Amino acid sequence: MNTFGGPDIEITPQQAKEMVDAGGVQLIDVREPYEWEAGRIAGARHIELERLASEAPTIDKDQPVIFQCRLGSRSAMATQAFRAAGYEAYSMAGGLQRWHDEGLPLEPEGGVVSPH
Repeated sequence: MNTFGGPDIEITPQQAKEMVDAGGVQLIDVREPYEWEAGRIAGARHIELERLASEAPTIDKDQPVIFQCRLGSRSAMATQAFRAAGYEAYSMAGGLQRWHDEGLPLEPEGGVVSPH
């Protein structure tokens, strides 16, 4: 088994965008504060990976949750942990870098994917 996820837990940036646009899903950005400040997806909630366990009670278990990071490995770890806890959780494949590469929008205007 691949510890960083697999096809059953990963969704594409386009699928994530469609789910967010449709509503009823939580998008959680697990990157560091400096990464969040550089650029982010509109409507995302920022919870650093290291704070995720303590913030878990604030994440609605009745709604699907999509985790995203810069490239996808941190979000895959978060997804696996939350799936083990009974959440319907997904990891956005390729992270914010792939989102940006596919031409999907970032906030704020002129936002970028932090290189580190």
